[in-house]
Amino acid sequence: MVRVLITAFEPFDRWSENSSWLALLELTRSLPESPKIVTRRYPVDFAKAKERLREDLAADYDFALHLGQSSKIGRMELEAIGLNVGGEPGQSPDEFQSLVAGGPAAYRSPLPLARWASLLREDGIPAQVSYHAGTYLCNAVLYLSLHIAATKGLKTRSTFIHLPLAPSQVLGERQDWPTLPSEMCARGVRQILCDLVREQSE
Repeated sequence: MVRVLITAFEPFDRWSENSSWLALLELTRSLPESPKIVTRRYPVDFAKAKERLREDLAADYDFALHLGQSSKIGRMELEAIGLNVGGEPGQSPDEFQSLVAGGPAAYRSPLPLARWASLLREDGIPAQVSYHAGTYLCNAVLYLSLHIAATKGLKTRSTFIHLPLAPSQVLGERQDWPTLPSEMCARGVRQILCDLVREQSE
């Protein structure tokens, strides 16, 4: 059976919840019979997330779908490229460091992101391929997931999916934040999982 690791993040910054975790919780309410899914919630910390990722990927899953939150978007964004650079919020770019000393400048996800984005839009879910996951932890998880698989000879193929804030997160906010319901995000991830199973069975 196809095995998939799905990760999300704990709350960070001003937000008391993380939309990636809310979507993952919603997904687990109605999991498909296949593939076999393992879920993880990662800390918002470079070193700890890197160690957890290394431990989890040692199980050599077929796929890894990493979920994260972005307060700047109103659609699901499928991240294609992870860069070998990382910095904390508030740092200037000249203070950023390489995620892996001597590692490749970037990795590109081998997964069919354009097809997935099209499938999601056909299902009424706003989605688009994105070519820049930023320079914070979301990008780091994508880059490190691809790097660990490449250097350890794992079969795991990975991508990162940015999710908008959930409506419940902005109920008390005066600012107008873009949102997408957790149920819709979970449905999008479920569509992707179904496509992975179809791909493996062909």
